Amino acid sequence: MFLRSQADALLAADFFQTMTLTGSRTYVWAVIEHATRRVRILGATAHPTAAWVAQAVRNPAMDLQDAGYRVRFLIRDRDGKYPALFDTILADTGIAVVLTGVQVPRMNAVMEQWIQTCRRELLDRTSIWNQPHLLHALRQYEPALQTLIARTAASTTFDPYTRYPPRSPIPARSCTSTSAVAIASADLRPSTDA
Repeated sequence: MFLRSQADALLAADFFQTMTLTGSRTYVWAVIEHATRRVRILGATAHPTAAWVAQAVRNPAMDLQDAGYRVRFLIRDRDGKYPALFDTILADTGIAVVLTGVQVPRMNAVMEQWIQTCRRELLDRTSIWNQPHLLHALRQYEPALQTLIARTAASTTFDPYTRYPPRSPIPARSCTSTSAVAIASADLRPSTDA
């Protein structure tokens, strides 16, 4: 109930890594809005230094202030890639950082679910050549996934904060086997013929 009522005020952020065809590891930093499930790819780099992460967080923080969003919390894990300056920049804009528990990815489940979907639907099926190609593919994937989410929400009464989406009822099977009927109707009381 808390997440549903506070969804407009929540962002979630996380790093995930992918490999390019040249064998280099690239770290991608993304943020997702809880209310709309809109994802923003904020950057990708081979070396997420403290200066790079600080600059990457300044850009959306300024954009949020200019647009007048009322984001109050950002959920993130305890990754060492986040410098202390990260929390300070967000605190200056009025956004409190909520850290997840140690090895508790379910505390940031919305972001983790998006990362798994992105891996399954895009990164596992695409040969990424280099970092610019990766950013291009991810930025093309963002609106496509957003359109799919909007279509799904319009066609069903799916609530993203329920644990399981509604399903159609499972039809009952009729038992036609004679052995099953015999077992079901057998008298299992011990006999008293002794």
